[in-house]
Amino acid sequence: MAAVLQPPTSSGLSFEPLAQAPPLIRSNEGEYIKQKSLGWLRPTAKDTTLDEMRRRFDTDGYLLIKGLIPREDVLDMREQNLQRSRRPPHPPRNRGSSLPEEQAKVNRLIEAHLTPEYLSFVAHPVLGSFVRKFMDWKNEVLVKRSMLRHNVPGGLSTGIHYDRIFLRAGEAEFLTAWVPIGDCSAKGGGLMYMEGSSQLGKEIERDFTERAKDMSPEERLSGFNRNMAEGGQLAQDAAAFGRDEGKWLTADYEAGDVVFHNPYMIHAAVKNEDFETGRIRLSTDLRFYEEGSKLDERWMQKFWTPNDGL
Repeated sequence: MAAVLQPPTSSGLSFEPLAQAPPLIRSNEGEYIKQKSLGWLRPTAKDTTLDEMRRRFDTDGYLLIKGLIPREDVLDMREQNLQRSRRPPHPPRNRGSSLPEEQAKVNRLIEAHLTPEYLSFVAHPVLGSFVRKFMDWKNEVLVKRSMLRHNVPGGLSTGIHYDRIFLRAGEAEFLTAWVPIGDCSAKGGGLMYMEGSSQLGKEIERDFTERAKDMSPEERLSGFNRNMAEGGQLAQDAAAFGRDEGKWLTADYEAGDVVFHNPYMIHAAVKNEDFETGRIRLSTDLRFYEEGSKLDERWMQKFWTPNDGL
């Protein structure tokens, strides 16, 4: 077996090659993805040169930066969030599985997007500074609508998609940052990316655009129009999708890691089967535009709420 990059530990400044395959993982539906169709995301140290980071991003469609945000800042955010959203007395700092019952859960999820600690976290100066330097922007704009997600063991996770589906109203391209809020093993519900899928995402979007010519402007922009699958997803079965299109890449994510990806990179959430720890995968999805660009104004008008049409 060819050597692959071992996801580093929290201290790891070096990424040693190791003949170790990812664990078997799956998505919401279908069987486990075959081992030959799995691989590791390429990790990048935060002190890598900007030129090399940009080269990797252009080549791979994503950039996984290890330890970009201070670990303690991330764990503080996790602790604060889970203290609000769970029943005591469970210790929440880097574990936790039980969430409140349905209506209380929904209300607390909405409120979680408005707390001072969350709004401060998504505006973390390290993150904003990196985005400006990496994208060579004078100033960045973080869209108001972000998504704070709790992927519980055994629960439903995000289906297969690319982000442009949901941000079609802006002419400018944007940068997504996916931030795991706490450690998340490869089978713990983090993101998996389809290797080299940016071009495929662009081709799918061109096809959607062509088939939407007879729609109203509002319907054309919607990620939930009649051309789309349920929930705006491309599919729910990663094993079947991968058989046709390619290999899925994932990682053992650690608090402080950030994955940046382009608008057309196809990805999905792994079904959380980390039953040993019972750990909730807590994360946030952030989108950045260059200040002054023609962004998707729908995402600037409100914070996330369930069934908000976006």
